[in-house]
Amino acid sequence: MTAHDQKKPQDSPGGDAITPAPMKVIGWREWVSLPGLNVRRIKAKIDTGARSSSLHAFDVETYTLDGIERVKFSIHPAQERDDIFVNADVPILERRHVKSSNGEVSERIVIRTELFLLNQRMQVDLTLANRDAMGFRMLVGREAIRTRFLVDSGGSFLAGRRRRKHR
Repeated sequence: MTAHDQKKPQDSPGGDAITPAPMKVIGWREWVSLPGLNVRRIKAKIDTGARSSSLHAFDVETYTLDGIERVKFSIHPAQERDDIFVNADVPILERRHVKSSNGEVSERIVIRTELFLLNQRMQVDLTLANRDAMGFRMLVGREAIRTRFLVDSGGSFLAGRRRRKHR
């Protein structure tokens, strides 16, 4: 099924046809931005098997300011580059029990931030986790892309490739 024929017009109670906007197609991995965390580009795995989205975070510290629980943490936005990092400080949305891909359940801090993908800005909930051993520093789960995108499991970087600096 293509993005064009994904949904057929339905009749509304008044008899008028309602045509939903076609959904954009993204690949199984994409470059995304997290403007609220000052991350210009990070390579993310698009994972429809995961409900939540997750971001690699280290040096995680929680604290309370004016009665609001906050979290300070650092991010390695470039895969395999531990010398590049971005610091963030945001309110904690909640704490959630999450089952990892190996079946272990752990409590994770959840934050809400803006995600920019394929010229669309959206608010997403991100769990903070140690993803050092994972192939991607960020995972975008199905809750973030639901009703916005279709995923081409054979496509990569359909929203655009990262421009490399020439040396």
